[in-house]
Amino acid sequence: MKFAIAIPQFVEDGSFDPAALREFLRAAEEFGFESGWTQEQVLGSMPSLSPLETMTYAAACTERLRLGCVVFVLPLHTPVHLAKSLASLDQLSRGRLEIGVGTGGRGRMFSAFGSTPDGLVARFNEGLELMKKLWTEPRLTFEGRFWQLDGVSMEPKPFQKPYPPIWFGGSAPAALRRAVRHGDGFFGAGSQTTEQFAGQVLAVREALAEQGKDPATFRIAKRVYIGVGEEGVRQRVTDTLRRIYPHAGPEIGAVAVAGAPDECAEKLRAVAAAGAELILLNPVFDEAEQMHRLATEVVPQLADAF
Repeated sequence: MKFAIAIPQFVEDGSFDPAALREFLRAAEEFGFESGWTQEQVLGSMPSLSPLETMTYAAACTERLRLGCVVFVLPLHTPVHLAKSLASLDQLSRGRLEIGVGTGGRGRMFSAFGSTPDGLVARFNEGLELMKKLWTEPRLTFEGRFWQLDGVSMEPKPFQKPYPPIWFGGSAPAALRRAVRHGDGFFGAGSQTTEQFAGQVLAVREALAEQGKDPATFRIAKRVYIGVGEEGVRQRVTDTLRRIYPHAGPEIGAVAVAGAPDECAEKLRAVAAAGAELILLNPVFDEAEQMHRLATEVVPQLADAF
């Protein structure tokens, strides 16, 4: 069992504190978290820093912490630009990058990105295939439905060979089979309950068996929104989740783990029992204080459990 921490991204206009983020990242390394993760929200009322720029800043502030985003919504990106940015970040971090990808579903404003929901999965698959080829082939000619390239090269390649680990998000059965076919791991969403995640893990394991893949080579993780505290902590977490997911129903608070340290540890055991090998702990307020409490009061209770 390994633990990761969410890198703070929620910053009101003009309030970013560079020193505070540097200290947070330094502490994350000292506490022994395996990795730090961002998420992508381009449009929305929740003030959120871009994942690529945040990870680049984090790479400059750290030495060992692996850095990732779950997930980049690939159909909203041009794969050539994204492939270049990610290869550059992997070089800048000396091979510490993790990449999460997803289709994002049809309920997004595709028109803002010069795209359409038509052929969503086909666009996703082709974009990912193109990125992998740009990362691995010295010269590429590509005749796709959405993108065409003729005798081009992209250098430098990623520092990690053949490319950084690729995690898939998603929850539909077809998305889980696609994760096993094209990815290196499955990352359960923070907006899903532990019970929903357990069902997804079963589907992933079935797909691994069907496709003849070794489960030991495919990682499973889950983001967990969490708040450590006593009176009022669950309401505080729920209020923030309603800002992150403004279209979610009143049950959104049920996806989070909140309460005293013992209670949080018990609920995280359930996440691990459901199949998570990596748990991304995602405080949504007082991030530095919450990380300290998680590292000193919660995670130690799980050290002998797995």
